Amino acid sequence: MFNFDDANRKSKEAIDTMLKSYSDTAKAFQAIATETAEYSKSSFQDAVTHFETLSGARSFESVFELQTSYAKSAYEGFVAEATKLGEMYSDIAKNAYKPYQAPVAAAVKTAKTPATVTPAAA
Repeated sequence: MFNFDDANRKSKEAIDTMLKSYSDTAKAFQAIATETAEYSKSSFQDAVTHFETLSGARSFESVFELQTSYAKSAYEGFVAEATKLGEMYSDIAKNAYKPYQAPVAAAVKTAKTPATVTPAAA
């Protein structure tokens, strides 16, 4: 028999779960945007500082050393930032799925149990 109170409660729980998930996801994307903006600002400032230092170089060898050092540090910084952002995106996916794990597992379990057939009344 269909129970309206039970259906209403489950519907409210589902909507609450969905809204919490959306809120958490929005906060995580905001954190990623903030992190990206901070990295861009830092990277730009490092480039400006590097070019100021580079303009004061007196020999080709010192220019080459400065440029090599800057390229290495810029690459390492980029790889570290890309790794951090990758982990942040991965966390978004994990956290977005987490509220739905239990209901999906229950649905799969229910779907795997064989249906019982009752003979028709004659």
